[in-house]
Amino acid sequence: MSAKLLEVEHVTHYHYAAPVDLAQHLAYLRPRDDATQQVQDFALQVIPAPVHERNGPDRLGNSRCFFTVVAPHRELRVRATSRVRVTDAAAFDPGATLPWEAVRERLRYVAGTPFEPANEFVFASPHVPLLPALRELALPSFTPGRPVAEAAIELMARVHAAFSYRTASTDVDTPLAEVLATRVGVCQDFAHVMIGALRGMGLAARYVSGYLLTHAPDAGARGAPMLGADASHAWVSVWCLMADGSAARWLELDPTNNVLPGSGHVRLAIGRDYSDVTPLRGVIRGGGEHRLEVRVATRQAA
Repeated sequence: MSAKLLEVEHVTHYHYAAPVDLAQHLAYLRPRDDATQQVQDFALQVIPAPVHERNGPDRLGNSRCFFTVVAPHRELRVRATSRVRVTDAAAFDPGATLPWEAVRERLRYVAGTPFEPANEFVFASPHVPLLPALRELALPSFTPGRPVAEAAIELMARVHAAFSYRTASTDVDTPLAEVLATRVGVCQDFAHVMIGALRGMGLAARYVSGYLLTHAPDAGARGAPMLGADASHAWVSVWCLMADGSAARWLELDPTNNVLPGSGHVRLAIGRDYSDVTPLRGVIRGGGEHRLEVRVATRQAA
């Protein structure tokens, strides 16, 4: 398995029309630590400096930071820098997963049987309603008896082909039904569409926030840039069961680029959809109108 050491700088800069005299924010900006990703260094700088800061994991193991700023300010600058070692996930045969119908049945609640934690990712969430059109989008890939990973990978390719990536074409409040109608969006929309399609088939699907290299790890500096690079990125993971009875696994899929994420993707957080893992959000007193600037740079360490 190949591994890469990646460095990420994520800068969020708010400009307010009037002074803000109190601000409370929640940040999901520290990458996850897990079997294929280890954070070697992380720093979070907030200007003006917070009077209170608290860090810790949420219930899904994501790292989050709460901070409070009480100094009057017309600008808020949050800079997160990370150094992360990322390893490609272990290879596996998609055809060696159970048929999708068997996985769907495992996720159904039956009184008296053990609860499956992945079950919470089967249902609708704030940004992903269970629209009939999403199920219809998935159906051609989920033929009877097909291994769940094979079907999900084909669905990823079909979403990639059917939707066009266009920077700033949507925002966080754009309804998913509108994205389905226009077939245009950003990485967040590609992820939400695919999550909704998978859930429409009764499967568990999670939203993954993070970053990716400008160029795919095997493309070289002159290769075509990855869609969604040089910004916050989003992709999907689907819950799979192996036919040999070994442990279940979450298979990650990037429909924006039609790739299985590897050492060029850095995971920040996982959730039901964007609303669970927004990189930075909060409440303020004052401020009036505001202007937001976000800059992300991901590079391979020397």
